[in-house]
Amino acid sequence: MWWLVYPAMGLFAGFFAGLLGVGGGMILVTLMVMVFNAQGFPADRVMHLALGTSMATIVFTSMKSAWSHHGHGAVRWDIARRTAFGLVAGTLLGTVIAEQFRSKWLAMVFVAFVIYSAVNMMMDLKPKPSRQLPGPFGLQVSAGIVGVLSALVGAGGGFVSIPLMSLCNVPMRQCVATSAALGLPIAIAGTVGYLWTGMGKDHLPPYSVGYVYLPAFVGIVLGTFVTVPIGAKLAHSLPVPKLKRVFAVVLTILAVKMLYGLL
Repeated sequence: MWWLVYPAMGLFAGFFAGLLGVGGGMILVTLMVMVFNAQGFPADRVMHLALGTSMATIVFTSMKSAWSHHGHGAVRWDIARRTAFGLVAGTLLGTVIAEQFRSKWLAMVFVAFVIYSAVNMMMDLKPKPSRQLPGPFGLQVSAGIVGVLSALVGAGGGFVSIPLMSLCNVPMRQCVATSAALGLPIAIAGTVGYLWTGMGKDHLPPYSVGYVYLPAFVGIVLGTFVTVPIGAKLAHSLPVPKLKRVFAVVLTILAVKMLYGLL
């Protein structure tokens, strides 16, 4: 039965990852925690497994999403190139930090950032017209912070990078598209980090490599490959701000329910 659940999760998360450039990893972590608990996985490993598996799936989701948005000419590759080092360094540091947390504490951190992201999506704050992207040093520092937070919540960074780019007067459709590209170095570094920190740990379920649970990884990737291009295409025609508000409410409800189950 679970082999059918994972592709369904991928279909759902992939659509929103392509459409909004944010939420794919967050929704996957939330759903995986619920499913892993239902499967009876050890409680002290559930959150780490969800984070590591989410990062591994985002490698493929971000590639597919970025390529789809690139076809519309919306990706700011200059931003992606200038932030790559900071994103990788920050993400690797975040995986090391995550290893020091118990699952319940990680869940609290996760829910806090989900709510932060949801509030940003619902408020849709407008930047000052004169604000621009920071210089090279400021970009690297910002990228490092995005990487650390992404590793702690198992997401591609869009929940932070999109608001930051938007506040610097990058057009919203470019923010969504560029966020997909930024997710690739984050996901690669996060996957490596969670594979490494999870190696040799006890109480991991069969078919796990480090903190990556392979059945969930394969099923989710297959699902996202179907719906990510659909979401990316609709992002250029649907009223994205309204959809983001609806998604923010759904994401918050799921995250709070997940935390309640863990506690």
